[in-house]
Amino acid sequence: MKFEIKSYLNGGVLFSAETESLKMAVELAVKSKADLRWANLSSADLRWANLSSADLSWADLSSADLSSAKNLNKFLTTSLYLLLDQPGKIRAYKLVKENGEGPFNGGIIYEIGKSYEVKEADKNEATQCAAGINLATLDWCIQNWESGRRILIAEFTAKDIAAIPINSDGKFRVRKCKIVGEKNLKEIGLEGK
Repeated sequence: MKFEIKSYLNGGVLFSAETESLKMAVELAVKSKADLRWANLSSADLRWANLSSADLSWADLSSADLSSAKNLNKFLTTSLYLLLDQPGKIRAYKLVKENGEGPFNGGIIYEIGKSYEVKEADKNEATQCAAGINLATLDWCIQNWESGRRILIAEFTAKDIAAIPINSDGKFRVRKCKIVGEKNLKEIGLEGK
């Protein structure tokens, strides 16, 4: 059977192979040093795949099963690992509803000037969204913003990070943070949308 690995940017074929599975096609692509940085591998079953030296930065791996993938260098899957090397206080963003509650799982009402902690934050890097305080990059918040939502500024340190999910699209979890401000929606081009 012929399997094609396509770019999620333009649909162009990055690699193709006659093989038994997409997993095997991915392994062949890695072995042949094919450029998979923009590959669309969403929902791919890559369990036990040998991904040694695979550069999957910017690849679409949403819902891909990477459990037990061999030789996966997680540091090539997202640039968020730079957070782990930051000294002192770090700032990121928290997308919330109008009342300050997270828009997806809710539970905590965030207010400017207050600190928050989730002692049992999920440390599993294979889980994209889980227990903890889920923060994100500004571009992730803008892409997921809807009318009535706000973008808060959260402050934390590298030791407060619970997990940076493998191939994160811009989200990560912290155990604790302080809400120190709010983005002006007009300044970031969201006012009136």
